[in-house]
Amino acid sequence: MSRGRLGIREECITERERCPKDPVGFIQDCVRRRVIYWTYHVNMRLDRRHISRDEILAAVSSYQLVESYPEDKYLPSYLVLAAESFHILFATDIGDDNVRVVTAYRPDPLEWYPDLMRRRSR
Repeated sequence: MSRGRLGIREECITERERCPKDPVGFIQDCVRRRVIYWTYHVNMRLDRRHISRDEILAAVSSYQLVESYPEDKYLPSYLVLAAESFHILFATDIGDDNVRVVTAYRPDPLEWYPDLMRRRSR
């Protein structure tokens, strides 16, 4: 029986068990409890993108699911719209009961419809 980097038996974790049943609810709960890891990537970009950690935290009640990436490389991840003005990509770690903020940005109006919930065709 092999163990992953978190000591969890990998062969016992199905895709369904890796993904939260209610992704936005899981993310909001983790953010409210402050069980958040901020990736190097997001830390390097927030200032340039004029988004603060406080803004991400304060917008927790407004999170709306935009896109799901259940088979993302390391952990299932979810793109959410916050405060009707910026996107946040969260990776969810059910096993360790936390989320990681991967990136945050203000969507490009050329790539997104005005509701910021749908990508324009390329």
